[in-house]
Amino acid sequence: MVKFDYPVRTRAHLSQTTVMRQMSENETSGEILDAAIEVHRTLGPGLLESIYHSALFHELVLRGLNVRKEVRLPIQYKGIQLDGFLRIDLLVNDEVIVEIKSVKSIDEVHRAQILTYLKLSKIRVGLLLNFNERLLKNGVHRLVL
Repeated sequence: MVKFDYPVRTRAHLSQTTVMRQMSENETSGEILDAAIEVHRTLGPGLLESIYHSALFHELVLRGLNVRKEVRLPIQYKGIQLDGFLRIDLLVNDEVIVEIKSVKSIDEVHRAQILTYLKLSKIRVGLLLNFNERLLKNGVHRLVL
């Protein structure tokens, strides 16, 4: 597993009433999807990606999940670390990558982006969520390496 250079959210970052739970990848994915549906139900489609990003982060923290945002993913090339890095929207329980979009439609480049994140991070499960859909279920894409 790749070591990320972003501080881990710990219990100290959460309110005293929120407790982090140990979950499987599938349980974590289910919680993320439930949280995303709540955000979409409350805000609706048509807003900027950054708004959904903030709202989903908040909703996941409220549910007691270990969530990190804007996680830097270093890029290794032939034994050296390149100057640049990729930025993962949300990393939940250190096992599910969440990439948030608010676009007309998901293209292959969006799928390729999250697959690259999965490959480089050695994380197995990723969720690509497009909040710019009338029904969020039409904007959910689960990818597994």
